Amino acid sequence: MSRLEVLALDQLTEDQRTVLDAINSGPRGGGTPIGLVGPFGVWVRAPRIGMAVQALGGVARFETSIAEDVKEVAICVVGAHHQAKFEFAAHARLAQAAGVDAAAIENIRLGRDPVLKGTQSLAWSVATELMDAHRISDATYARAISSWSEEGLIELVSVVGYYCLVSLTLNAFDVPLPDNMDDPFPDVS
Repeated sequence: MSRLEVLALDQLTEDQRTVLDAINSGPRGGGTPIGLVGPFGVWVRAPRIGMAVQALGGVARFETSIAEDVKEVAICVVGAHHQAKFEFAAHARLAQAAGVDAAAIENIRLGRDPVLKGTQSLAWSVATELMDAHRISDATYARAISSWSEEGLIELVSVVGYYCLVSLTLNAFDVPLPDNMDDPFPDVS
């Protein structure tokens, strides 16, 4: 059960509606309105933060030079680390659609080392080191710069940071899973 009461669209203030319209008209919606699900239902309640965060999320998710499979590996690592149910459930699907092996995604969920290759493996290393040690080792940094350049690594670190915010938002407000998502962490309340 969410800590927040469900908002109806007709309850939104003008500023809240502006945030929701920005979310729905951006690349997330893909022509289908997102509505007030997931972290977006939280952020519309604080329009100044909500507008800034949704804009950052749009760039981090849709406007980087980092390949989708690489981003999705990193996002899944963050979601699993925080046991953010909505985040992991949503992005496990997106990761698989982007070409990440289902067994690797399951190992990430379970906190095990996944079998990944190339830049997917490197994304796992970057995200895991940031989550566990709060920094990137010199060896991982050198590999990441070689693979993605300075700009690309900044983008990937920003993706990790953004999804930490998403995960913490979901967990702080106990945002429930929609009926069409399975709970990836059923033992976590």
